[in-house]
Amino acid sequence: MRRIIVALVIPAAAFLAIRQVRAPEDHPLVSTFSMVALDPETGDLGVVVQSKFPNLRPVVPWLKAGVGAVATQSFAELDYGIKGLQLMENGATAEEALRIVLRGDDDRQERQVGIVDASGNAATWTGTGAFDWKGARIGAVDGSVTAVGPEQGNVGTVVTGRGFTAQGNILVSAETVEAMVRAFEDAEGELAVRLVAALVAGGKAGGDQRGEQSAALVVVRKGAGYDGMDNYIDISVYDHATPIAELERLYRLNNLYFTQSDPSNMIPVDDAVARELQQIWTERGFYDGPIDGEVDAEFQQILVDFMGWENYDLRVAPVKDVDLPAGAVLRIDREVLDDIRSVFREGRWLPRRR
Repeated sequence: MRRIIVALVIPAAAFLAIRQVRAPEDHPLVSTFSMVALDPETGDLGVVVQSKFPNLRPVVPWLKAGVGAVATQSFAELDYGIKGLQLMENGATAEEALRIVLRGDDDRQERQVGIVDASGNAATWTGTGAFDWKGARIGAVDGSVTAVGPEQGNVGTVVTGRGFTAQGNILVSAETVEAMVRAFEDAEGELAVRLVAALVAGGKAGGDQRGEQSAALVVVRKGAGYDGMDNYIDISVYDHATPIAELERLYRLNNLYFTQSDPSNMIPVDDAVARELQQIWTERGFYDGPIDGEVDAEFQQILVDFMGWENYDLRVAPVKDVDLPAGAVLRIDREVLDDIRSVFREGRWLPRRR
């Protein structure tokens, strides 16, 4: 990378007024493999990326809900993200935005970029100056996949497609991006699930010649994030011996804390579960009553308070009337109960302040 990394605390718009300063020529490369994609059913836009470079989150992925997503890598130039999103927001397709930014970049042959707009148009660029193995695989309009690489003779050209693009440089081989596409297409579930599967597959297929260091997953959907944010999922691994595995772990935590309960996961709080929770609350300092397994209004209120204290806010509905209707059964999310048990068993509690 030949650019100074700008702190995240600076608003994105402010980057437009900042002239990026060249770092020394021996500054480390951002050897990266990434996937940029759209889910046409939900409108989700996402980028997943791994690199032998620390803290790639502020540099590589650029996204805006309802507009598009960009991954800029291999001597990353921030303008591909900043201006690319501006152009798409003003009506440019992914291809048009990429071509416009390329025209203004004298170092375009050093860059690698993947870009997808909210209509599903995709485009990718791998400059001739990027280090081998370099190339991409991009979804085609007919549902097939177009290959980009030295073997195809299309490095240094804009290649267009549909739905997604996976690209990388300084990779062990082309198998990395090929494995990413296969895993992405074979996986089931929402876009984030498929992107994580793609990154894992790319790492197993060889990935970066120099190893792993950081990773990120960002998915945007209008108003779907915490408290109405557009960043539906935003996970970053700054520096780690196994960042892809760590990203998987953090993604599971993200789902636990920041997604609603699946109704099929709700199980009854019977006498045994109630006693177990009362015991945990007692040792946690959250409860000083009898361990009798009685599920009454007080129990329900304590359960709601406890889940809020432990950050399971989105997995329990607010209590307006703590008295259960006649014949109703109090239920708890199975995933939350399993996590409560795991945290308690492993002693990972923070001291409760009285």
